[in-house]
Amino acid sequence: MYPTQSEQITRLVAQVMSVESITWGNPGNNPRQGYLARYQGQLLSEDSASCYETLAAALRPLNITPLFRNEDDKHTILLVNGVTNPSPSNVWVNVVLFVLTVISVLISGILYNYEGPVSSNAGVMLRALVNNLGSGVAFAVSLLSILLAHEFGHYLMARYHKTAATLPYFVPFPFSPFGTMGAVIFQKESHRNKRILLDIGLAGPLAGLVVAIPVLLIGLSLSNIDTLPRVVPSGDGLSLEGNSILYLLAKFAVFRQWLPEPASFGNLPPLLYWLRYFFTGLPTPLGGRDVMLHPVAWAGWAGLLVTALNLIPAGQLDGGHIIHGLLGRRASALVPFILAASALLGLVWSGWWLWALLIFFLGRTYAEPLDQITQLDPRRKALAVLGLIIFVLVFTPVPLRAVFGS
Repeated sequence: MYPTQSEQITRLVAQVMSVESITWGNPGNNPRQGYLARYQGQLLSEDSASCYETLAAALRPLNITPLFRNEDDKHTILLVNGVTNPSPSNVWVNVVLFVLTVISVLISGILYNYEGPVSSNAGVMLRALVNNLGSGVAFAVSLLSILLAHEFGHYLMARYHKTAATLPYFVPFPFSPFGTMGAVIFQKESHRNKRILLDIGLAGPLAGLVVAIPVLLIGLSLSNIDTLPRVVPSGDGLSLEGNSILYLLAKFAVFRQWLPEPASFGNLPPLLYWLRYFFTGLPTPLGGRDVMLHPVAWAGWAGLLVTALNLIPAGQLDGGHIIHGLLGRRASALVPFILAASALLGLVWSGWWLWALLIFFLGRTYAEPLDQITQLDPRRKALAVLGLIIFVLVFTPVPLRAVFGS
């Protein structure tokens, strides 16, 4: 670095910091050092987020990115070579994937509780499927509305904070219970601080939930309560959706009953019965009464499940962004407990073992903002706590349980 350039950079840094010491780096000769310069001192303003924005804008023409850190009870600014210039995305990929997902979700909605003929005659089957098109459309519109709200919650909040992000990539999953594995957007640049990280991470679940709750309540009002068979006939199967606290409350709000209502509580007090059933799905309430979900209610229930999975407080999940905003690097200490809980829950629903693997391989690293001096303000701390409360309310220990006749 030339002396004139170093003087220019120091003048820019001095606009936001009272500089006490400077260490010049040489990343070309020592890549491990990794920085051009390291400044220590105290920021001139308590508004560290504005200090970062000012300095980042001033250094960008010089192809330099500042990193704000707290070290030894002092503010530290590290300057590194390079700036992020997000490349444009191919929107047609998003469009094609969305169209394929619409078709896949529509088919799953048609097949949901399908009771038409099963024939080798293609014409007969096609007419039967067309006759069930209404339920498919109701399910597809409901579920995709929830997923779109969730993903565009992320996207629009990223745009608000001037953080480059892709449009949602939907993932079709034909002939599955929902017809999709959800959607994802990718951040094209690092988050500037924890506030932005939290805002973008929490916007998706909140927006999705705002749509999912009315969809669920409308769907439940279209659903009926029926008696489950005492015995599942040989060759047949019965699928029971799991319960979250919010789902239980929604069913009670519509039907004024705690569902599923068992034929008998056995020798247990009702509260202990419900605690066991909530966390294990056992015993299967055969002979009891339960709600037969309308396709719209099925979509609403799926929306709660998607919200819960995204809010798991680990790694790059939305919940990981929330917990990292609250706890910083201390959030990584929670991962062993989350892995242990997932492994235990895998004993009652094997899908949790897959999530345990995903968290083990992908969920141990958290997004590191460029500015780590700026912390959450009181309002955002309250929002982060709200996000964790929502996770507790929508978490479903046993999402699905299948019972087959013997």
